[in-house]
Amino acid sequence: MNLKNFLLFAVLFLISVKLFAQDEIILLYPNGVPGLNGEEIQEDSKTTDGITRVKDITQPALYLYKPKEKTSDAAVIICPGGGYSILAIDHEGYDIAKWFNERGVTAFILKYRLPQQNLFENSEIRPLQDAQQAIRIVRGNAEKYGVSQNKIGIMGFSAGGHLTSTLSTHFQTQVGEITDSTISVRPDFSLLIYPVITFSDSITHSGTRKNLLGENPSLEKIELYSNENHVTKETPPTFLISTTDDGVPAENSILYFLACKKNSVPVELHIYEKGGHGYALKKKGRGPVETWADRMADWLKERKLMK
Repeated sequence: MNLKNFLLFAVLFLISVKLFAQDEIILLYPNGVPGLNGEEIQEDSKTTDGITRVKDITQPALYLYKPKEKTSDAAVIICPGGGYSILAIDHEGYDIAKWFNERGVTAFILKYRLPQQNLFENSEIRPLQDAQQAIRIVRGNAEKYGVSQNKIGIMGFSAGGHLTSTLSTHFQTQVGEITDSTISVRPDFSLLIYPVITFSDSITHSGTRKNLLGENPSLEKIELYSNENHVTKETPPTFLISTTDDGVPAENSILYFLACKKNSVPVELHIYEKGGHGYALKKKGRGPVETWADRMADWLKERKLMK
């Protein structure tokens, strides 16, 4: 590559980075992170097999991504998955935010704390506390971010789907040290992509349950975090994606779908025969499941959340 071509490549690369870089990093707790056992520590971030895995998060944050041409006043808060042991923050976070931006929608990536007992007191509540705080921040600053207070959605992948469904069914109770009854933490819509929903023995993803609740959780805890049991008429409209060959059984989505239907909650479910797990928008060669985002776009457009 000659110098002229190299400089052109460098300029184009910097433009692309600028186009898709986050516009703002918003600390969830700028005055101190609640429940922290000791001092903040350095995050552990590793990239293998093209997937970036982040853990040891002691400074949770929202990463704001603004669309170049905003065509919707909706906002989506994205919760990456990772079994409550890591966050797969690239393909279930940054790539998804870019997808929304390309369609004129404001996106936030939630870098939430993992339930690490070595880092936090009462560690099981910390992911939900962060999700509730994220809703408070976006809804409380809706005018600043150019979004509507009643069009704030939550999206989750895998264990991030469990967190999303927990937020969508437990919003009546604000958890942790920081609460604000003047701001609702109820999402206005939920997008659940190959989600863990239930903690019942026969269907759950055992690693996700173990990482959140420990080796031998009580029956009360299992019931509390089996979110199909907590759907009500106030649960937000929901879109679900699963596949029949996923290690997180499609029955998770089916149970939530049936609970929504029983309670007259608007809900749409797509189950593909093949696709496995963790595909998001990145992994190719998986067949028709690769078009799942088009189905989600249709649903969002039908609900006037996307143009």
